[in-house]
Amino acid sequence: MFTGIIEESGIIRQIKLQGNSGQIMIRAKKVLEGTKIGDSIAVNGICLTVVSIAEDGFTADVMAETIRRSSLGECKSGDAVNLERAMAADGRFGGHIVSGHIDGTGKVTSYRKEENAVWVSIETTPEIMQLIVEKGSICIDGISLTVASVKGQQFQVSVIPHTGEETTLLKKKPGSLVNLENDIVGKYVQKLIGLNSSTEEETRSLGITMELLEEYGF
Repeated sequence: MFTGIIEESGIIRQIKLQGNSGQIMIRAKKVLEGTKIGDSIAVNGICLTVVSIAEDGFTADVMAETIRRSSLGECKSGDAVNLERAMAADGRFGGHIVSGHIDGTGKVTSYRKEENAVWVSIETTPEIMQLIVEKGSICIDGISLTVASVKGQQFQVSVIPHTGEETTLLKKKPGSLVNLENDIVGKYVQKLIGLNSSTEEETRSLGITMELLEEYGF
């Protein structure tokens, strides 16, 4: 499990793919501290397993499902990536619950500066938008962020200077793909009440209404 608090930006040394699977080699420093073979490191929000460690980097396996779901297939040598080690049991929970299992990608549509912050607009699929709510949590390229607004097939986040400096998000250009992971709590609620398959009438027949969800804090 991760929290979406980025520890450092690493650099992709090489991606070796045969078909849609292979290995990725990343130059890093901080995330190597205490890391062992078999440990998990989130790379742009993707949970990857370390298979070898060098003095200045690590190698991880990449499977076909990862390439299908994420923007990793578009990455190349020299690209910067956000890195976070799995959360230690005695660590601070600074972000939100992040599994490292990407739901899909979004496209950066625009940047807008407002005083010390930068508003980032991202367009994505209806399936992902269904679980994005204003003032809820979203993980973008491994970064835990608060949704500032939702409109149609786009949502916005407001990025503070520290996050902008320590991550890759503000270094991208409009049109760039980003990895998205919805709030895991929302996904479980969706599954339990059948929002992804049931009609409103079917959901209400189960005794589940918006009023009931609001009463219990959803």
